[in-house]
Amino acid sequence: MSIKKQSMITIDVSSINTSQELHLLLKEALELPNFYGENWDAFWDAITGLIELPVKIEFIGWESLEAKLPSDANVLLVCLNDFNEEFPDERRDFLFH
Repeated sequence: MSIKKQSMITIDVSSINTSQELHLLLKEALELPNFYGENWDAFWDAITGLIELPVKIEFIGWESLEAKLPSDANVLLVCLNDFNEEFPDERRDFLFH
């Protein structure tokens, strides 16, 4: 895993309208590698082996994302919760506003 770059980041998902936009935003915000596949399997692989997540990630506009892309919002939430369950020593704080 790479060196932790930031202890906290904020990701504004309020203007996201498509799954592709969401993956591109996550790629940029979390500094995922250029070869990131922009799908949920690739996201899981990235957060569990390619990058080190910030200690705290705050999502702004979460209700908007849930309204527009309920399936993607749910999968993202599951991935983040699964990360904390599978890697308790690397537990991260995820805030959804």
